[in-house]
Amino acid sequence: MKISTIIILLLIPMVTVAQNYQNMSQEDMQKMMQQMQKMQSCLEKIDQAKLDALDQRSTQMRTKVESLCAKGKRDEAQETAISFGKEMAKDPTIQSAKKCTEMVSSEMMQGMMPKIPMMDLEKDLSSRHVCDQ
Repeated sequence: MKISTIIILLLIPMVTVAQNYQNMSQEDMQKMMQQMQKMQSCLEKIDQAKLDALDQRSTQMRTKVESLCAKGKRDEAQETAISFGKEMAKDPTIQSAKKCTEMVSSEMMQGMMPKIPMMDLEKDLSSRHVCDQ
């Protein structure tokens, strides 16, 4: 289920590309589709149980951070979120998913692929607070 969701989310931008690049050649469209198929094959190799565990852990962490924010423990919430983000960035499953999305190298697709959650959390939270989101 997670793989299907990821694939669907990653394919949605393709519709936008097709609409925005109506002048794309057939060859460019085929190359883009081949890149997306490679990415899909790569994502399908990621362990579903590990993705489910990460999803559950992320939900728990989100709840914990929201609770800390609600209790006025802003510093602890910020530290917890940054620590979790660093942990996720090092996680082999997340790194594998990131490598899969990096397979899409076409210039047309650059900047269109969704970011993997938590990968840039530390940088994102250096300029804002997790409780203010």
